[in-house]
Amino acid sequence: MKPMTPAARAALTLAVAALMLPLGAAAQNIAIVNGKAVPKARVDMLLQEAARAGQQIAPEMQVQARDQVVLREIFVQEAEKRGLAASPDYKARMELARQSVLIRELFEDYRKKNPVTDAEAQAEYDKFKTQASGTEYRARHILVEGEDEAKGLITQIKGGASFEDLAKKHSKDPGSGQNGGDLDFAKADSYVPEFGGALAKLQKGQMTDAPVKSQFGWHIIRLEDTRAAAFPGFEEVKAQLKQRMEQARMQKYQEDLRAKARTDYKFSQQ
Repeated sequence: MKPMTPAARAALTLAVAALMLPLGAAAQNIAIVNGKAVPKARVDMLLQEAARAGQQIAPEMQVQARDQVVLREIFVQEAEKRGLAASPDYKARMELARQSVLIRELFEDYRKKNPVTDAEAQAEYDKFKTQASGTEYRARHILVEGEDEAKGLITQIKGGASFEDLAKKHSKDPGSGQNGGDLDFAKADSYVPEFGGALAKLQKGQMTDAPVKSQFGWHIIRLEDTRAAAFPGFEEVKAQLKQRMEQARMQKYQEDLRAKARTDYKFSQQ
């Protein structure tokens, strides 16, 4: 066999390349619908949208996505055949869809370029921890409507009656009454001022000598225990804290864009 001449070798290479081109193009398509190619990129985009929405991409979802993309092409071709793409309603809806996609991309771009760092999250955590420091009180209370009724219950308790039993029987607080008046641990400032102020003055095991009036009625309060305010570790809350900081940063970005815009429109909320 004679060796190939350079010219023949070049011709053969071009012929093979020409044969391979359709194969390469076909590999990028998942189907042909009425002579029109359906690109695989549509499937990839559909799966990306699902992942962005928090869905787990399982193998069966990939099959469903391919089916969905081909079905969409079939339905779109029919809609275009009927001239629906030329209708004013369609064009208006497409403009809204275009704006929605573009706005989402704007915000996603901002989020990527302005991430909340661990150092920023740590600083925010330290600020909250400082504010949350202090004493927590575990209290019991009995809530009644009248002062005289409250005074009568105080007399019974001082005479040896069970605080817990009287709370179950008389307290109007549905949240604690059935638990013997137990309010668990909380900071004094988490209650209404009258209640919190009276609670902070008590010693462990001490009960208020006189009923305490608040907007809810008359309280008899007993302090069970105290402890230093509990606060979760940074790593426990870091992800949640960063998410909240990102949301606040995004809101400010949107407000800044609105403030800089030149418009004669008056927003309902300024």
